[in-house]
Amino acid sequence: MEKGNRKVITAWTFYDWANSVYNLVITATILPIYYKAVTITKDDAGNEISNVVTFLGMQFKNTTLYDYSLAFANLIVAAVIPLLSGIADYGGSKKKFMQFFCFLGAASCSLMYFFTRDNLALGVFLIVFASVGFWGSLVFYNAFLPEIAEVQHQDKVSARGFAMGYAGSSLLLIFNLMMVQKPEWFGISDAGMATRISFLTVGIWWMGFAQIPFYYLPGKAAIGKSGENMLTKGYQELRKVWKDMKHNYVLRSYLLAFFVYNMGVQTVLLVATLFGAQEIKMETGQLITTILIIQFVALLGAYLFSFVSKKIGNIRTLMIAVCIWIGACLGTYFFCYSPTDFFVVAGFVGLVMGGIQSLSRSTYSKLLPETDDHASYFSFYDVTEKVCIVLGMATFGIINEMSTSMRKPIIMLIVFFILGFLLLLRVPKGKMPTSSANA
Repeated sequence: MEKGNRKVITAWTFYDWANSVYNLVITATILPIYYKAVTITKDDAGNEISNVVTFLGMQFKNTTLYDYSLAFANLIVAAVIPLLSGIADYGGSKKKFMQFFCFLGAASCSLMYFFTRDNLALGVFLIVFASVGFWGSLVFYNAFLPEIAEVQHQDKVSARGFAMGYAGSSLLLIFNLMMVQKPEWFGISDAGMATRISFLTVGIWWMGFAQIPFYYLPGKAAIGKSGENMLTKGYQELRKVWKDMKHNYVLRSYLLAFFVYNMGVQTVLLVATLFGAQEIKMETGQLITTILIIQFVALLGAYLFSFVSKKIGNIRTLMIAVCIWIGACLGTYFFCYSPTDFFVVAGFVGLVMGGIQSLSRSTYSKLLPETDDHASYFSFYDVTEKVCIVLGMATFGIINEMSTSMRKPIIMLIVFFILGFLLLLRVPKGKMPTSSANA
């Protein structure tokens, strides 16, 4: 397939449009609010009396169980995806695996319609499966980037994908919020039912728009021979990539820095709504306003950081983004006590959220050697990201469980970002491969 085909690139960005509704509606907005509502015990007067829940015979704080569920989902992805990516490269099945995980995630989101106060276990398992589907499909989706775009265009294409995701997910969120806030407009009985219908719309949107990239993205001929053991060959592909990585100091240095600062990024994205609801006591409408601020600013941020990277290079631009993240965390810890304060922090988070995610993906893509093993290489990137989430969420959950406030774990996030910045300093900017000179 010829790189730079506009139709293929546009189709590729539509998967961001399709699956980003999971990240926004499910993990960032409506699900955390709904989850909190159905896991809080109240007295007859409506006052909260307990946030402890029972799951599989064990008791947890409701927010801690949520953190652990997401951490477990990402642990599954980290364990399974490396093998599947090797099989995908060897067997030419990258798009098929992407379709499988897409279906798993979209179906799980749709089935959340049946998640109520009386079946917490079902809700938790669906949260896990939806997360596995989302992150699993992204490995194979991201692996198409170096195949469809030239090196000099990958920052822009990656930014365009994230921008499509922010725009599309915001549209569906606004529609869902109208249902939740004004269920009578849609002939729905109450906000709880409207929320459950929102989960259903996410699954339909995700699966429906995903058909565009599935139609246009190329399949790839298998490089293996008929009758060969794909499981064994999958492991061999991984060993080959691991061996290559050991001799690529620049790529290893970048991955280590990404691993550390991304622990902070992913944890912030997953706990921000719960922090606003529990620590600042923000109302649902205020939380939703915050999320929309983040989304629209992030759309601009993705393009802004792509532009800056052309001027000063990817690594220096990432260092600027990490510094802004440090400032946002410090501001939250010391000064964020009201909804207005939270809105201000949200603006800064949105600015760097789109930029750092988009630029991290394209920087890794630009640093790859000439290879046909893109899924295997991106599985290392994804495993790095998944382990980030597992460690970040687990650490946040443990500190949160021992604390009386969700504010104290923010110190841990600040440490992640500072260490990430120091590790970015170690990436040898002057020794980039020729194809990655602007990195």
